[in-house]
Amino acid sequence: MTTSFIEREIAEQPDTLRRLITKGAETASQIASAIRDFDPTFVLIAARGTSDNAGRYAQYLMGIRAGLPVALAAPSIHTLYEATPRLSRALVIGISQSGQAEDVRRVLSDARAQGALTVSITNHADSSMAQTAAYHMPLLAGEEISVAATKTYTAQLTALALLTAALTGQEDGLADLPAHAAETLRLCEPIATWAAHYQALDRFIAIGRGYNYCTAFEISLKIKELCTVVGMEYSEADFRHGPMTLLRDGLPLIMVAPSGKTLPGMITLLEQAAERRAERFVISDDPAALALAERALPLPTGVPEWLTPIIAVIPGQIFAMHLALAKGNPVDKPRGLSKVTITL
Repeated sequence: MTTSFIEREIAEQPDTLRRLITKGAETASQIASAIRDFDPTFVLIAARGTSDNAGRYAQYLMGIRAGLPVALAAPSIHTLYEATPRLSRALVIGISQSGQAEDVRRVLSDARAQGALTVSITNHADSSMAQTAAYHMPLLAGEEISVAATKTYTAQLTALALLTAALTGQEDGLADLPAHAAETLRLCEPIATWAAHYQALDRFIAIGRGYNYCTAFEISLKIKELCTVVGMEYSEADFRHGPMTLLRDGLPLIMVAPSGKTLPGMITLLEQAAERRAERFVISDDPAALALAERALPLPTGVPEWLTPIIAVIPGQIFAMHLALAKGNPVDKPRGLSKVTITL
């Protein structure tokens, strides 16, 4: 049986994380020292697509653990509208797998010209983004051939975790990430046996909150890319402000609910979804949350909440891949997409 590139790249994630944590620590320390010296008043993340979801992780990660407010840039301000917001006191981080995102590069260029501290996070040290920023954090993920990003996404999250750990001196759990990723892959093996039952799936909702708000977005994106299925993604809190009316018999609901501050609210929503007979896919390490699932996607126990997005996205990647295969879709090169997308 021929293995797809995406299946191989998903399986490479434990080694990718191990390599980055081992070899990227010194670079993270150097960048953290520059951040402390610069003392930014806020952080601006410039990204597109999957990398935008890494930026959503940074909003919670750096806001909670480093006390830095984090905003997501609107690159069109810099390109289409040729305007330059005041960024002289900002830490501006550009995130891109390829490093060829021209609109993201323009944000970095404009910010650096104003005196901002600029950092690029990419998988290619010779890319235009890496050359534009004052500092570059390499992902060290190796070549990623599949159009849908998997190992580069978890590497982006890990790079942000490394930077934040170096900045704050709080590294709890980082060294254990590769082992947790390997255990997650093992726990995901049953997905291959039941994903085909959902071949007719044509809509879904993905819900997360806090650190895992980004995970709901990224899992939703993977399913859209690979399966050509319409989906929506919400914070558990935002979902209660109107979209709750969507809960009904048979609605596929993907809940990202690992242990942590957000778990009680997620369990309450799961109970309401069960009452309305929605189809519940639950990604969690918590027995109470998994007991409310029709399809349980268990996570390893003992992962600190701040690192759970790096682990919790993996079941979603694997479900998206197997569902795409069941639908007969090309998993390495989805229709209409290319590995590098250039927007202005």
